[in-house]
Amino acid sequence: MSGFTTRPEVRGTFGMVASTHWIASAVGMSVLERGGNAFDAAVAAGFTLQVVEPHLNGPGGEVPIVFQAAGERPAVLCGQGPSPAAATPEAFGDAERIPGSGVLPACVPGAFDAWALLARDHGTLPLRDLLWPAIGYARSGYPLLPQITDKIAGVRDIFLEHWPTSARVWLDRGGAVPSPRGLHRNPVLADAYERLLTEAEAAARGREGVYDAARRVWREGFVAQAIVDFLADPPPGGTGEPQRALLTGDDLACWSATYEETASLEYNGLTVHKTGPWGQGPVFLQQLRLAEALGTGDADPLSADFVHLVTEAAKLGFADREAHYGDPRFTDVPLDALLSPGYAAERAALVGAEASLELRPGSPGGRAPYLPDLSFEAAATAADRAGGEPTVDRSGVQRGDTCHLDVVDAAGNAVAATPSGGWLASSPVVPGLGFPLGTRGQMFWLDPRSPSAVAPRKRPRTTLSPTLVTRGGEPVAALGTPGGDQQDQWSLTLFLRLVHGGARPLETDLQAAVDAPMFHTNALPSSFYPREIASGELVVEDRLGADAIAELRRRGHRVAVSGPWTLGRVCAVVRDPGTGLLRAAADPRGAQGYAVGR
Repeated sequence: MSGFTTRPEVRGTFGMVASTHWIASAVGMSVLERGGNAFDAAVAAGFTLQVVEPHLNGPGGEVPIVFQAAGERPAVLCGQGPSPAAATPEAFGDAERIPGSGVLPACVPGAFDAWALLARDHGTLPLRDLLWPAIGYARSGYPLLPQITDKIAGVRDIFLEHWPTSARVWLDRGGAVPSPRGLHRNPVLADAYERLLTEAEAAARGREGVYDAARRVWREGFVAQAIVDFLADPPPGGTGEPQRALLTGDDLACWSATYEETASLEYNGLTVHKTGPWGQGPVFLQQLRLAEALGTGDADPLSADFVHLVTEAAKLGFADREAHYGDPRFTDVPLDALLSPGYAAERAALVGAEASLELRPGSPGGRAPYLPDLSFEAAATAADRAGGEPTVDRSGVQRGDTCHLDVVDAAGNAVAATPSGGWLASSPVVPGLGFPLGTRGQMFWLDPRSPSAVAPRKRPRTTLSPTLVTRGGEPVAALGTPGGDQQDQWSLTLFLRLVHGGARPLETDLQAAVDAPMFHTNALPSSFYPREIASGELVVEDRLGADAIAELRRRGHRVAVSGPWTLGRVCAVVRDPGTGLLRAAADPRGAQGYAVGR
């Protein structure tokens, strides 16, 4: 690994916070300094991200959280809300795909309930302390980066023509796009959160009681009522065509976040923990099995050989994602077979010296794979002027995105979370609340044969994929990144470089591993409308070098060369249980992620 770093690796023993926005990292650290633990810090940072990165997540979105409380087992907190009870394939008429904008693809907003439940059960501070930073930034203002104003500019006409509630929040008087690097305020959101606090504190006593009361206010009180009232006569989607809403008050009232066991796998003396197959997390684990079978760890992590092996394994893993993953409450996912060494060896035999241009799902345990129909009429896509797809284009320009945060404290509590959804460009703002609903339902297929086919009260097979790593039962790393289908590519590449890039696993300079040239493949069915695939396409940062790029092309990869600092927004915190040393790093890409600690 190169010793070059854009900033120093942050080191200390007190606590570390790494996130995709410096304000959220600072808020999280301030909570640790005031005596809160990692869970308090993560929740405060998560609420703050909803305000300062509104183009990337919001209160109407969702969050999966992988965590470990000191002395306990790792767990997943699922903050992914399910589809409405009315969400059947027939509810979408003759559509080929579920749309990516408007209110039709809305699932139950899951982020608030998940954050509140995490703080109630594992934190130490009252809800007011954790919500107040977000309220303060919404009321007093936060800096608007060009990424936000560019996103607003792209959907300005939709706001003015069809989404007046969004125009009132995101456009200046006269309909102008706010100035980049100015301060922006969202007093409607601040008022909503203050009212929620006031009502919860009036309804209950004690720290835990207030959290439960706030969760009830969210799903049954004025928040839910505002959503229901708005959806009674919603504005059109991004195409300008009328949309109906499927989400109801009963959907909101009937759901709450849940704890689950992690999906996990042993690799090189470490245990990697991910969400279950209702998310794409097990793809990370499948790729680790393939890395073992292919000997990827023996390759120079900056070489064409490394990129080739990782890319070909990703193609196989993501093909299985589309063929076999879905909400296990509805779908019998053969996860044990998918993660078995025997299946990995069988799949690894498909990897040769040349790049594959095929979509090749396997048959774990003899299970026949589902192959989606990837043909699509592009006219509807061109007409949809809204968006929010969390990925980058071939030049590395961010089209949309997600957030991520990692927190580890001195006691050994560890949190990795990837909040997303409720993007300002994807759905109209709900009056009286100051935020839009999410559009995660676009990740369902309408084909009933698919394991991720839409069905009532089913979780979409999300891309959100935080990672927790343990050794001997102790947390040693929390990491993740925004990026949709790229998340379990960029995170995996970072992990392999940390494990194999130094004399011992996880001792590589963390910031150097984050800064190293990144890459990903688009040769997989996209999780986002319109669900396209780019056969054989490999996107690499030009810093990988002309020789490596030429070698990858020689091997048959359809290489798209991106700019030097364009792929990924990775965050990570690493912990040494023996010494108590904590190390943190955040990606310079995007010019807003920071790690802080002492």
